[in-house]
Amino acid sequence: MAQVRALPVPDGLAGERVDAALARLLGLSRTRAAEIAADGGVRVDGREVGKSDRLVAGAWLEVEIPDEPDTSAVQIVAEPVPGMKIVYDDDDVVVIDKPVGVAAHPSPGWTGPTVVGALIAAGYRISTSGAAERQGIVHRLDVGTSGLMVVAKSELAYSVLKRAFKERTVEKVYHALVQGHPEPTTGTIDAPIGRHPSADYKFAVVAEGKPSVTHYEVLEMLPAASLVEVHLETGRTHQIRVHFSALRHPCVGDVTYGADPVLAKKVGLSRQWLHAVQLGFEHPSTGQWTQVTSEYPQDLAHALEVVRGAYS
Repeated sequence: MAQVRALPVPDGLAGERVDAALARLLGLSRTRAAEIAADGGVRVDGREVGKSDRLVAGAWLEVEIPDEPDTSAVQIVAEPVPGMKIVYDDDDVVVIDKPVGVAAHPSPGWTGPTVVGALIAAGYRISTSGAAERQGIVHRLDVGTSGLMVVAKSELAYSVLKRAFKERTVEKVYHALVQGHPEPTTGTIDAPIGRHPSADYKFAVVAEGKPSVTHYEVLEMLPAASLVEVHLETGRTHQIRVHFSALRHPCVGDVTYGADPVLAKKVGLSRQWLHAVQLGFEHPSTGQWTQVTSEYPQDLAHALEVVRGAYS
């Protein structure tokens, strides 16, 4: 749960930067205040503001302060990740092709490999912005989802990309193999997503959830399943998995969200058939459109061929 503080800007903070003012007013560290602003948690007179915006005396200030997770036992372990490929690299960003079974960053309860740890083990310098265990991370992929992730190396890249993801200017394209045949074959799923009402480890379409929008197009229709291209407008946790499950077309192999375990076993999958195949963004330094693509990993390619061969 987040704590919300709302109050008029005191005269003594007129002209102050948002991050500096919040640090003085609410007793936060300046870094923490900047993170809250970067994540869209600060509004002045109803308008979202950034960390470097200046405050006006008497304006109505609203600050949403997320609960800080207990990271006392969380630390980055520099550990190489076999199969993790670097597909783009320069002074500002590095784009990786993440294998299945790798988390974006350390978190309580996760003892497996992480993208952050793998990059540090490989000698990469990454941005120190954000929480210590989430260095450089501007977006995430589920542990069970493979594909493209961009990580910020410079502080400029971190702030620019964080805002780009928030403002939905980043192009995120996924391919999913879903059970059955979605109708219509091209469409948009617009349904709010929040915590599952009875299972805290997963998510669901719920009335009080956050707005979530998924665009899709069927690329190939098979007797048992459909290969679908997905464009994400929002980036909620498990969004694609939840939305297609709600349509009764769960990702093949995704037994957590209702996939057929018999089919999952037949195609040899112990995770959801979901891969981040394309990522496009304005380069934080040059402004040039930067786009990268990824091939299906071996387990997904094999499962797709089994479905094609077994049911065609």
